[in-house]
Amino acid sequence: MQPLLNSFMTSMQPEPTEGVPAAPTAPAADGGPPPGCAGQGSPIVMLAVMFAVLYFMIIRPQQKRQREVDDMLKALRKGDKVRTSGGIRGEIVDLSDTDVTLLIADKVKINVLRSHIASRLDKSAPQAKATGG
Repeated sequence: MQPLLNSFMTSMQPEPTEGVPAAPTAPAADGGPPPGCAGQGSPIVMLAVMFAVLYFMIIRPQQKRQREVDDMLKALRKGDKVRTSGGIRGEIVDLSDTDVTLLIADKVKINVLRSHIASRLDKSAPQAKATGG
């Protein structure tokens, strides 16, 4: 087995090239890295910079939006007009820690999860009224 491995290893070595001049490798004038080398800093520094950009562009704004939604859900009160994530608009008539009861039409109440409240409607925003027929 050993002779087979030795013959394989010797066949993998590059053959010497005679008569072919080597490529010139002149160092930079200021003694820095030769041309073609980045020399701009270590990859760890670049990775840290990329992570910082991602944090400030994506992660931090998302955390801010989530904090605003959590504050809005904690501030819900009876009588607030809200819109659910399914698009249903109604007035809050009852609250619990996890559920909200909405009045969506005369004598029509539904229970939805508190986390499915998408937004609180402004008092000045026009709300479509259901017309019975």
